[in-house]
Amino acid sequence: MSDKGRLVLLGAPLGNPGDASTRLRETLAVADIVAAEDTRRLTRLARDLGISIPGRIISYFEGNEERRTPDLVEAALGGALVALVTDAGMPSVSDPGYRLVRAALDAGVPVTVAPGPSAVTTALALSGLPTDRFCFEGFLPRTGGPRRARLRALAAEERTLVFFEAPHRVAGTLVDLAEAFGADRPAALCRELTKTYEEVRRQPLGELADWAATGGPRGEITLVVGGAPQVAATRPADADLRAAVAEREAAGTSRRDAITAVATEHGLRRRDVYAVVHPPTSP
Repeated sequence: MSDKGRLVLLGAPLGNPGDASTRLRETLAVADIVAAEDTRRLTRLARDLGISIPGRIISYFEGNEERRTPDLVEAALGGALVALVTDAGMPSVSDPGYRLVRAALDAGVPVTVAPGPSAVTTALALSGLPTDRFCFEGFLPRTGGPRRARLRALAAEERTLVFFEAPHRVAGTLVDLAEAFGADRPAALCRELTKTYEEVRRQPLGELADWAATGGPRGEITLVVGGAPQVAATRPADADLRAAVAEREAAGTSRRDAITAVATEHGLRRRDVYAVVHPPTSP
């Protein structure tokens, strides 16, 4: 394999061409093959950036990625610089790309990234919700039953949640979210990020559902939903703590280790459990 052969994932602007990185421009100018989710959008982006793409441009989307992946890997193995770009954001994040990355890695093709915008982190930063811990769920199931089942499974998740949703399904999704998570759960609906009509609505799920029902929002939508509130653990009664320690001791655990185990299990300080097992004696 030539040293040149490799796969480069290109992070594309979400909407504003001014967000295109220098590396995206440079890679498009030297790539032997550019695989694009939508070749027309790629052509428009190149025009907006004032650049030309001398390499071969091919379409690479959900309907043909299985068929075209082997050819792209073979081209990279033969020394070609293959670039992958999707309509917006990072390839393989709810967009075509994972299949090609996995096949390239399995074949020994070097894979790298020209980082760029991401709707996930952009919406998260704009939401006003906690960003220290979050999880990305992508697109929810399209039909009501499976979607509601997925949301019920996520209702107790304490991390901030990020979803993608299609505009024609967002009203129904918000109703299901409010039912599963509670109408008061804080959320943000972000649409048309970085574009002319960018809008972020920060409201509880119930209010967002009522708003969407009056006329569904248009454009690319990212939903950010606050995590479930933490439920404070109830401290067991002293008698129950002593019984738990005694049970472990009876099973052969040393008292020291039994106290440590019971404290860890209930989220208590070891010294507090020790004080229950060894109460101070009155003078």
